[in-house]
Amino acid sequence: MSVGVKRSVAVAVTSLLWLTGCETTSVKQPEFLNWNGDTRAKSESDAAAEATGAVAAASAVAVGDQGPPTEPDPPLTPSFPNDDLNLGRMNFRQGNYGLAERYFRRAVESGPREAEAWLGLAASYDRLRRFDLADRAYRQLYAMVGRTPEILNNHGYSYMLRGDFRRARRILAEARAKDPNNPYIANNMALLAEGVRTRRAVR
Repeated sequence: MSVGVKRSVAVAVTSLLWLTGCETTSVKQPEFLNWNGDTRAKSESDAAAEATGAVAAASAVAVGDQGPPTEPDPPLTPSFPNDDLNLGRMNFRQGNYGLAERYFRRAVESGPREAEAWLGLAASYDRLRRFDLADRAYRQLYAMVGRTPEILNNHGYSYMLRGDFRRARRILAEARAKDPNNPYIANNMALLAEGVRTRRAVR
Protein backbone atom coordinates (compact mmCIF):
# COMPACT_ATOMS: atom_id res chain seq x y z
CA MET A 1 0.00 0.00 0.00
CA SER A 2 1.32 3.45 -0.83
CA VAL A 3 2.12 5.88 1.97
CA GLY A 4 -0.62 8.22 0.75
CA VAL A 5 -3.29 5.52 0.81
CA LYS A 6 -2.19 4.25 4.20
CA ARG A 7 -2.25 7.80 5.61
CA SER A 8 -5.76 8.43 4.26
CA VAL A 9 -7.02 5.18 5.77
CA ALA A 10 -5.43 6.04 9.12
CA VAL A 11 -7.08 9.46 9.09
CA ALA A 12 -10.42 7.80 8.35
CA VAL A 13 -10.08 5.57 11.40
CA THR A 14 -8.84 8.19 13.85
CA SER A 15 -11.44 10.73 12.77
CA LEU A 16 -14.38 8.47 13.65
CA LEU A 17 -16.20 9.47 16.78
CA TRP A 18 -18.52 6.63 17.57
CA LEU A 19 -16.98 2.09 18.20
CA THR A 20 -18.19 -0.34 22.51
CA GLY A 21 -17.05 -1.71 25.63
CA CYS A 22 -13.53 -1.16 25.97
CA GLU A 23 -12.98 -1.69 22.36
CA THR A 24 -11.66 2.23 22.63
CA THR A 25 -12.40 6.09 22.66
CA SER A 26 -10.35 9.11 23.43
CA VAL A 27 -9.39 12.28 21.65
CA LYS A 28 -7.35 10.14 19.28
CA GLN A 29 -9.73 7.19 19.08
CA PRO A 30 -13.12 6.57 17.53
CA GLU A 31 -15.96 5.93 19.93
CA PHE A 32 -16.74 3.17 17.49
CA LEU A 33 -13.73 1.43 18.96
CA ASN A 34 -15.44 1.23 22.32
CA TRP A 35 -17.97 -1.36 21.33
CA ASN A 36 -16.59 -4.43 22.98
CA GLY A 37 -15.79 -3.44 26.52
CA ASP A 38 -16.30 -1.05 29.39
CA THR A 39 -17.52 2.39 28.31
CA ARG A 40 -17.30 3.98 31.75
CA ALA A 41 -14.18 5.97 30.94
CA LYS A 42 -14.75 9.39 29.38
CA SER A 43 -12.41 11.12 27.04
CA GLU A 44 -11.20 14.61 27.81
CA SER A 45 -13.06 15.87 24.75
CA ASP A 46 -16.35 14.34 26.02
CA ALA A 47 -15.89 15.94 29.43
CA ALA A 48 -15.03 19.31 27.86
CA ALA A 49 -18.08 19.13 25.59
CA GLU A 50 -20.35 18.45 28.57
CA ALA A 51 -18.84 21.30 30.54
CA THR A 52 -19.23 23.69 27.60
CA GLY A 53 -22.85 22.67 27.19
CA ALA A 54 -23.55 23.21 30.89
CA VAL A 55 -22.01 26.70 30.79
CA ALA A 56 -23.97 27.61 27.67
CA ALA A 57 -27.24 26.45 29.23
CA ALA A 58 -26.57 28.37 32.43
CA SER A 59 -25.74 31.53 30.47
CA ALA A 60 -28.91 31.30 28.42
CA VAL A 61 -31.08 31.10 31.53
CA ALA A 62 -29.12 33.86 33.28
CA VAL A 63 -29.78 36.41 30.52
CA GLY A 64 -33.53 35.89 30.73
CA ASP A 65 -34.09 33.49 27.88
CA GLN A 66 -37.60 32.12 27.42
CA GLY A 67 -36.84 29.03 29.51
CA PRO A 68 -34.02 26.50 29.27
CA PRO A 69 -32.62 25.79 25.84
CA THR A 70 -34.11 22.76 24.18
CA GLU A 71 -31.85 20.00 22.93
CA PRO A 72 -32.67 18.61 19.50
CA ASP A 73 -34.07 15.11 19.55
CA PRO A 74 -31.53 12.52 18.39
CA PRO A 75 -32.27 11.21 14.92
CA LEU A 76 -34.12 7.92 14.87
CA THR A 77 -32.67 6.99 11.51
CA PRO A 78 -29.30 7.64 9.92
CA SER A 79 -28.76 10.91 8.04
CA PHE A 80 -28.54 8.82 4.89
CA PRO A 81 -31.02 5.96 5.34
CA ASN A 82 -29.45 3.92 2.55
CA ASP A 83 -25.94 4.23 3.94
CA ASP A 84 -24.93 0.73 5.06
CA LEU A 85 -22.23 2.08 7.37
CA ASN A 86 -24.69 4.28 9.28
CA LEU A 87 -27.24 1.47 9.44
CA GLY A 88 -24.52 -0.82 10.80
CA ARG A 89 -23.64 1.71 13.49
CA MET A 90 -27.27 2.23 14.48
CA ASN A 91 -28.02 -1.48 14.76
CA PHE A 92 -24.82 -2.16 16.69
CA ARG A 93 -25.70 0.54 19.23
CA GLN A 94 -29.14 -1.04 19.64
CA GLY A 95 -27.64 -4.49 20.18
CA ASN A 96 -28.91 -5.86 16.87
CA TYR A 97 -25.60 -7.51 16.07
CA GLY A 98 -26.90 -9.75 13.31
CA LEU A 99 -28.30 -6.78 11.41
CA ALA A 100 -25.18 -4.75 12.17
CA GLU A 101 -23.04 -7.52 10.68
CA ARG A 102 -25.20 -7.55 7.54
CA TYR A 103 -24.88 -3.80 6.96
CA PHE A 104 -21.17 -3.65 7.77
CA ARG A 105 -20.54 -6.57 5.43
CA ARG A 106 -22.42 -4.78 2.67
CA ALA A 107 -20.38 -1.63 3.37
CA VAL A 108 -17.17 -3.66 3.11
CA GLU A 109 -18.29 -5.24 -0.14
CA SER A 110 -19.14 -1.87 -1.69
CA GLY A 111 -16.06 -0.07 -0.34
CA PRO A 112 -13.36 -2.61 0.57
CA ARG A 113 -10.91 0.11 1.67
CA GLU A 114 -13.35 1.49 4.26
CA ALA A 115 -11.56 0.90 7.56
CA GLU A 116 -14.51 1.78 9.77
CA ALA A 117 -16.70 -0.78 8.04
CA TRP A 118 -14.09 -3.48 8.70
CA LEU A 119 -13.87 -2.37 12.32
CA GLY A 120 -17.64 -2.58 12.73
CA LEU A 121 -17.67 -5.95 11.02
CA ALA A 122 -14.99 -7.28 13.40
CA ALA A 123 -16.88 -6.04 16.47
CA SER A 124 -20.16 -7.48 15.17
CA TYR A 125 -18.54 -10.88 14.64
CA ASP A 126 -17.15 -10.67 18.18
CA ARG A 127 -20.66 -10.12 19.57
CA LEU A 128 -22.01 -12.96 17.44
CA ARG A 129 -19.15 -15.14 18.68
CA ARG A 130 -17.93 -15.77 15.13
CA PHE A 131 -14.35 -15.32 16.20
CA ASP A 132 -12.90 -16.97 13.10
CA LEU A 133 -14.50 -14.25 10.98
CA ALA A 134 -13.59 -11.55 13.51
CA ASP A 135 -9.92 -12.54 13.24
CA ARG A 136 -10.11 -12.29 9.47
CA ALA A 137 -11.51 -8.74 9.79
CA TYR A 138 -8.79 -7.77 12.28
CA ARG A 139 -6.13 -9.10 9.93
CA GLN A 140 -7.58 -6.95 7.16
CA LEU A 141 -7.48 -3.90 9.45
CA TYR A 142 -3.84 -4.53 10.37
CA ALA A 143 -2.98 -4.74 6.69
CA MET A 144 -4.84 -1.49 5.96
CA VAL A 145 -3.94 0.66 8.96
CA GLY A 146 -1.22 -1.14 10.89
CA ARG A 147 -1.16 -2.32 14.49
CA THR A 148 -2.65 0.83 16.00
CA PRO A 149 -3.41 0.90 19.76
CA GLU A 150 -7.14 1.29 19.00
CA ILE A 151 -7.37 -1.84 16.85
CA LEU A 152 -5.08 -3.81 19.17
CA ASN A 153 -7.32 -2.83 22.08
CA ASN A 154 -10.39 -4.16 20.27
CA HIS A 155 -8.61 -7.35 19.26
CA GLY A 156 -7.44 -7.89 22.83
CA TYR A 157 -11.00 -7.50 24.05
CA SER A 158 -12.07 -10.05 21.44
CA TYR A 159 -9.72 -12.59 23.04
CA MET A 160 -11.16 -11.77 26.47
CA LEU A 161 -14.62 -12.61 25.13
CA ARG A 162 -13.22 -16.02 24.16
CA GLY A 163 -11.59 -16.57 27.55
CA ASP A 164 -8.14 -16.66 25.92
CA PHE A 165 -6.44 -14.50 28.53
CA ARG A 166 -2.89 -15.29 27.43
CA ARG A 167 -3.41 -13.84 23.96
CA ALA A 168 -5.52 -11.01 25.32
CA ARG A 169 -2.70 -10.01 27.69
CA ARG A 170 -0.10 -10.08 24.92
CA ILE A 171 -2.17 -7.93 22.55
CA LEU A 172 -3.32 -5.48 25.22
CA ALA A 173 0.27 -5.11 26.44
CA GLU A 174 1.25 -4.14 22.90
CA ALA A 175 -1.61 -1.62 22.77
CA ARG A 176 -0.61 -0.13 26.15
CA ALA A 177 3.04 0.17 25.06
CA LYS A 178 1.89 2.25 22.08
CA ASP A 179 -0.50 4.43 24.11
CA PRO A 180 0.30 4.19 27.85
CA ASN A 181 -2.25 6.82 28.96
CA ASN A 182 -5.23 5.46 27.09
CA PRO A 183 -8.10 4.99 29.62
CA TYR A 184 -9.87 2.36 27.54
CA ILE A 185 -6.82 0.16 27.29
CA ALA A 186 -6.37 0.58 31.06
CA ASN A 187 -9.99 -0.48 31.62
CA ASN A 188 -9.50 -3.55 29.46
CA MET A 189 -6.38 -4.46 31.39
CA ALA A 190 -8.47 -4.25 34.59
CA LEU A 191 -11.18 -6.41 33.01
CA LEU A 192 -8.50 -8.89 32.00
CA ALA A 193 -7.16 -9.08 35.57
CA GLU A 194 -10.69 -9.71 36.82
CA GLY A 195 -11.25 -12.42 34.21
CA VAL A 196 -8.02 -14.13 35.19
CA ARG A 197 -9.01 -13.93 38.86
CA THR A 198 -12.50 -15.36 38.34
CA ARG A 199 -11.49 -17.64 35.45
CA ARG A 200 -14.46 -16.37 33.46
CA ALA A 201 -14.55 -14.91 29.99
CA VAL A 202 -15.81 -11.36 29.66
CA ARG A 203 -19.49 -11.16 28.72
